[in-house]
Amino acid sequence: MVRRFRFVLVLALLGAILASAQEQTQPIYQPKYAGDMARSQSEFIAMAYMRTVIDAQRLYRKKHTKFAPSLAALVGSGSFTRRMVSPERGDYEASFHPGGASHFSIQMTPKTMDSTHRAFWVNESGIFHVEEDKPATADSPVLKANNS
Repeated sequence: MVRRFRFVLVLALLGAILASAQEQTQPIYQPKYAGDMARSQSEFIAMAYMRTVIDAQRLYRKKHTKFAPSLAALVGSGSFTRRMVSPERGDYEASFHPGGASHFSIQMTPKTMDSTHRAFWVNESGIFHVEEDKPATADSPVLKANNS
């Protein structure tokens, strides 16, 4: 009886240690500003990239009277750099879709989808759309504060 109690006690302690270690490896995301709708640092970076593309496109359109046909054409517009042309964006992959002179969209799809890695889609309107379990599109729900 005493051995069984010790065994259960050791298992309980190991479980507590493992749970504590897991909590330490996945810190709770702290929003960066009021209205930050990201659930993780990876989501924050993905949405920041999308905002940078939108800003660069607006500046490009102001100068050329049309949206850029590719990400490479955006280099030098605003804070868009040559490094940002790569579709590999950490935990996400970017997909740019030119839509002629007056439209564009960008999609960010996580390499692994989970509760802290949602998929995003945005076009020239700047309204973000989000999906929990599949790539986001124009038909996806709009990202709102209560979705985060």
